[in-house]
Amino acid sequence: MNIVSFLINLTGATMLLLFAVRMVRTGIERSFGASFQRLLTQKTGVVGSSLTGLMLAVVLQSSAAVALLATGFAASGYLAFPAGLAIVLGGDLGSALIIQVLSFKLDWLVPLLLAIGGWLFVKVSHNSWRQLGRVVLGVAFILLSLRFLRHAMDPIRDSAVLPMLADYLARDFITAFLVGAVLAFVMHSSVAAILMCVTLAQIGAIPFAAALSLVLGANMGSSFIPIWLTRGMQSEARRIPYANMVLRGSWALAALLLINFLTDPSIFMVSGPGQSLVIAHIAFNLSLLLVALPFCRILETPMAKLFPLIGLKDAVADATHTSVLDNSTLENPRLAIAGLKRELLYMNDLVEQVFRPIPGLFENWNEGVANDLRERDFLMNATLSEIRSYVANMPMEKYSKTETKIVRGLIDFAIRLEAAGDVISKQLTSIAEDKRKHNVRFSSEGWMELVQMHESILANLKLAANVLVSDDIESARLLIIENTEIKSAERKSRKRHLRRLQEGRVESFESSDIHLETLRAFRDISSHISAVAYPILYRNGQLLETRLIQDMKAQSAG
Repeated sequence: MNIVSFLINLTGATMLLLFAVRMVRTGIERSFGASFQRLLTQKTGVVGSSLTGLMLAVVLQSSAAVALLATGFAASGYLAFPAGLAIVLGGDLGSALIIQVLSFKLDWLVPLLLAIGGWLFVKVSHNSWRQLGRVVLGVAFILLSLRFLRHAMDPIRDSAVLPMLADYLARDFITAFLVGAVLAFVMHSSVAAILMCVTLAQIGAIPFAAALSLVLGANMGSSFIPIWLTRGMQSEARRIPYANMVLRGSWALAALLLINFLTDPSIFMVSGPGQSLVIAHIAFNLSLLLVALPFCRILETPMAKLFPLIGLKDAVADATHTSVLDNSTLENPRLAIAGLKRELLYMNDLVEQVFRPIPGLFENWNEGVANDLRERDFLMNATLSEIRSYVANMPMEKYSKTETKIVRGLIDFAIRLEAAGDVISKQLTSIAEDKRKHNVRFSSEGWMELVQMHESILANLKLAANVLVSDDIESARLLIIENTEIKSAERKSRKRHLRRLQEGRVESFESSDIHLETLRAFRDISSHISAVAYPILYRNGQLLETRLIQDMKAQSAG
């Protein structure tokens, strides 16, 4: 019975730890996700890029999240391979530093963090403050989960099983290394896995030597997480994760063998076992960063050969998208709606593909890229035609009222996505071409406002895909809030632009029409994307029928 109770308590503490780490990351991404591209893609050397990765990992509490961001921007052409790999290496060191903070016994902070975070998340309506509340709650849950983890180990600390297992891992460092790698990969969080090892070492559940091998293994296992998460992406997107795995895996194996064959692991215990483990983890990642930075450029050529580049035009030419709309499922509403959603995800991806290169097109006009974007718009038009035909053949008499409303909402979203594609491929490309023809320059402030709106819309495209798949009310509400903030940003940018005109700024006069037209286009694209949220909110009673006053006579009498 004790072993059953132990497993339940251990599983509960572990799941709370994973949930808490994810909660912190989600809150920060929802507050600042649109700014990450600008931070990541700043033109710095590998040293500056590694510092950027370090800061992002401290904020996100996840080196895997930093790796995915760097991989995505590198695949889109915003980030060079050496800088991307340096960001990932710096992110690993940043996650190691955050473990130092979280490893301290801060149980006394938990009630205060719960009170502050809960109040911000529940009582405050402003989205940024609510997400800050989510972050504070997540930190509190991390500390709480570590307390539960320590308590979970108490009943079996003096049992015969745990010492035998711990002694075996201390003697067989290869097995301990592999267990640590599997643990980090299964948990999909190196922070959570290493915090667990540190906690077990602190309470004496496992000897320091075994814990050190587990931590080195967790470092190895964490390098497989980005590889697994990017397995479905285009080949050039997988260069950075594999390069990181080569460097991190080689260094972890070398450290494991050197520590266990050439010296005694106990010499690394400079203080308590838990703190010594954290110091060893930080030292490992710092040494890896210093040794690996020169390889960031060296590995670019072999990785490019291993994962050859597929250009945008080639991707369009080779695109053999097979529609998932199956006429045999028309009489099964559940399967038909699922197929519609999958096809809409494809359209949503196409919109992202044509929208992402727009800032680059404004800075450096490229006729070939513009033509490629227009070709992708043809794919969107063809996909919309297939969806219309599919919906037209649905036997609506066999669909419930709710299912019929869902289908109508999905076809409306398809139309809105196609309209967003038209705005991008026709209107924005035309604006970018006019900018080049007339040699127009934006003011630095105006350009930054446009870039920030672009980043926000890209973040909303990802959120719209999540809303489409999950039908989650909270995500739908967030998408509407983000769209409202983009509209507010558009109004503020117009006011700032007019203020710059009043100040006599020459570049603002030259770019006035182009700036305002781009703002309107961005606002329209954002409105089209957010359309996926309205049917979900309406079905769940989260929207009013109208904002207009219904009883004018009653109002007049009042």
